[in-house]
Amino acid sequence: MNQIEFYTNLAVDQATRLLAIDSPSGYTEAAADHVLAAFGEIGCPAWKTVKGGVIAEISAGDEDDTQGALLLEAHTDTLGGMVAEIKGNGRLRIVPLGGLPAPAVETENCRIVTKFDGIYEGTFQMINASTHVNGNLREAKRDYDSMEVVLDEIVSSADDVRALGIAVGDIVCFDPRTIVTKTGYIKSRFLDDKLSVGILLAFAKYLKEEKITPSRKIYVHVTVYEEVGHGGSGSVPAEVTEAISVDMGCVGDGLTCTERQVSICAKDSGGPYSYEIVKKLIEAAKAEDADYAVDIYPFYGSDVEATLRAGWDIRHGLIGPGVYASHGYERSHKDGVAATLKLLVGYCA
Repeated sequence: MNQIEFYTNLAVDQATRLLAIDSPSGYTEAAADHVLAAFGEIGCPAWKTVKGGVIAEISAGDEDDTQGALLLEAHTDTLGGMVAEIKGNGRLRIVPLGGLPAPAVETENCRIVTKFDGIYEGTFQMINASTHVNGNLREAKRDYDSMEVVLDEIVSSADDVRALGIAVGDIVCFDPRTIVTKTGYIKSRFLDDKLSVGILLAFAKYLKEEKITPSRKIYVHVTVYEEVGHGGSGSVPAEVTEAISVDMGCVGDGLTCTERQVSICAKDSGGPYSYEIVKKLIEAAKAEDADYAVDIYPFYGSDVEATLRAGWDIRHGLIGPGVYASHGYERSHKDGVAATLKLLVGYCA
């Protein structure tokens, strides 16, 4: 097993562990604690932000470096739902946390995390979901008004549900259904962005174990509100002059990236990324023989754009392993993870 393959497998293992921890935006403490502990095991100084994210210093850099520090941003919050109404029949109307399309989780198992009374299980279904009863089921619109959570509890009224301790504002977590195939494909909900958190943990371990000291100081910020737009808006260390989101690379019609490549984003819905940084990323990918693609994402926003909107004076970029079917049941590949690691090595180390 070569060096990159070893750290690729480590990244996938770290991501798989993190994917098993529910963490929709607003309910991220357990996932953040896991990330904090993982950086501690690697030997990187790390701490929690007031907001609940994790910052780690993965390279101290050279004392005489004049570039300023680099910040790598990823996020461990995911899409999910929140209880909006306890219906008279004992079922739940929910609203999304982040841009989760309702059809993407139709018939999916879920967990309702109450504030004070434990966790309950259920399934997200169409209202009147039986084909043999509802002749219009195939044609019916799928949205949060036409779908509901059916609890796996003996309940038939709103009072029955309230007696369990379920209330408006409780968090709804959907099963990730994580699978790594023999052919190297990684399939799961919420690869966006737990796969890249795993990559950054593996990259930090690579720097430590291989005794590599980049010339500049490097921080990682694992944010917890990216899916709702303000993950990277604060907690930027003072010496940072450059920030790169390590998120998912888009795969789809009109784009060139596949799941087996690392994507370098030139522009998304928030505008162009730093032309200087994009060029440097391409040069690093070429130098490390990392299979890459450069694309424009039509509907996308990143942590680093939240950093810019908050007023931080930095240069910015966005990379990530190619992920297909974003915000649905997502798929990537170990080759894309390896290419992302190679690019990080070439750019940072």
